[in-house]
Amino acid sequence: MSNLRRLTLLATVAILILSACNLPSNRPPTEDPNAISTNAALTVQALLNQATPFSTPTLPPPPAPTNTIAAPPTLAIPTSTIAPIFTATQTCDLAQFIKDVSVPDGSSFNANDTFTKTWRLKNAGSCAWSGYALVFDSGDAMSGVSPVAIGTVNPGQEVDVSVSLKAPASNGTYRGYWRIRNASGVLIPVQGGAQQGKSFFVEIKVGGGSGGPFAVTSVTFSVSGSCGGFNITANITANGPGNVTYKWIRSDGAIDNAAHAPIVFASAGTQSVNTSWSVSAPGQSFWMEIYIDSPNHQQFGRANFSCP
Repeated sequence: MSNLRRLTLLATVAILILSACNLPSNRPPTEDPNAISTNAALTVQALLNQATPFSTPTLPPPPAPTNTIAAPPTLAIPTSTIAPIFTATQTCDLAQFIKDVSVPDGSSFNANDTFTKTWRLKNAGSCAWSGYALVFDSGDAMSGVSPVAIGTVNPGQEVDVSVSLKAPASNGTYRGYWRIRNASGVLIPVQGGAQQGKSFFVEIKVGGGSGGPFAVTSVTFSVSGSCGGFNITANITANGPGNVTYKWIRSDGAIDNAAHAPIVFASAGTQSVNTSWSVSAPGQSFWMEIYIDSPNHQQFGRANFSCP
């Protein structure tokens, strides 16, 4: 029985006892009413002493506080996604276009004129060119013979490559693409070339019987003599009548400033001029170029020679 019910019962019994004291009774009058009240109070007190005293429940102590904040996760050090930088290995077969030595792009010719196109290239690869050749690739061949053999060219060296061409018979603009082929028959790439770095080209205009402005269209060289005295001949081709002035340039940096008599062309054709250079340095290579001052203002060709 719960404490509350016991207390209620005890209170009810006490009330009944006290009420009974005031009711008529057959007890003898000698009994003291105060004694009866006292006995009743003692009875209630005895009952209260027997009841289980009400006590406030003791609550268990609160649990010790714990840190409920989750510890931050351990972050992994991010791995760099940047690709490592590698040192590029130099390509074995690679040519670099340097310049047009003769027949600038857009040069004008009469129909069926013959001319020589010369390009200056550099061996920009790591392999020597031996057994390599200049070959026609695409476009207008202009009667060019292909292949044209190229001598040995070591890495880093420059070389002039030439092809003899003929202007087409009809008026118009013509362009022919050429490339370098290695000894295995593979066409090699060209830095600074046309067609996405694959080739270099010659472009001319044929003007229906009019050769356009007077100009030198090509220069070829021949060398004779030996160490101690080399003779260099430049064969200059022009597209019509006119006068040509020029000067020589040597590989040692010397420039010929002599006042040479003009080369007079009565009509389109080829004329030759000569010079000499006395060198004696065994195992060294040399070259001689010609600069056409008028009418082209252009450097043409190169004669290469060496002492054994």
